[in-house]
Amino acid sequence: MCGRVTVQTPAIEIAREFALAGIRNAIDRPRFNLAPTQLMPVVANDGQRMLDAYRWGLIPSWAKDASIGSKLINARSETVAEKPSFRSALKRRRCLLLIDGYYEWKQTTKPKTPFFFHRKDRKPFALAGLWEEWTSPETGEVVRTCSLLTTGPNALIAPIHDRMPVILSPAGQQQWLRPEPVEAAELQPLLVSCPDDFLDAYEVARVVNSPTNDVPECIERVAA
Repeated sequence: MCGRVTVQTPAIEIAREFALAGIRNAIDRPRFNLAPTQLMPVVANDGQRMLDAYRWGLIPSWAKDASIGSKLINARSETVAEKPSFRSALKRRRCLLLIDGYYEWKQTTKPKTPFFFHRKDRKPFALAGLWEEWTSPETGEVVRTCSLLTTGPNALIAPIHDRMPVILSPAGQQQWLRPEPVEAAELQPLLVSCPDDFLDAYEVARVVNSPTNDVPECIERVAA
């Protein structure tokens, strides 16, 4: 699963990189260890191409409380169309999650070893995501939430982890953001691993293990 990301790129640069129409909401500072339940930069398929910020961890509209969101941070692309929590969003409410890196932990070492994955040019990239709008039955607060899709690993990720986020190409981004309902069969070809040479990776210090450590040291390379 993918449970920590970085968003170091300023909102205005993200908007420029993805040719967005503007910024509706943005996170307020560089994030070096962004975790579930926190705000994630997104672009929803509402036809407006605006940068927004949704809470990471999908809360289905029918949920009785928000706690389910912490369990729905990822959706497996192989089964997303079958899951009650995700299937309606897959058809109607898709989004891009715009990040510039993510962490994964190698499972075969003790303790587990964290690695940082990023584009070689350090620019932001777009993950396939789903979004929902949930209204708190207690307060009436309306919350927009999101989840990212995962798939099998490419050759870079496979030695470290058996899953990776779905990273969309520019053409895939356009298809994913179509505002009209789309059947799962049309979307499935997009839900694959990115090319092996798209990302780079290196080991980082275990300071990243705690989500309370949201500091530049999280992305510092561990000397070989």
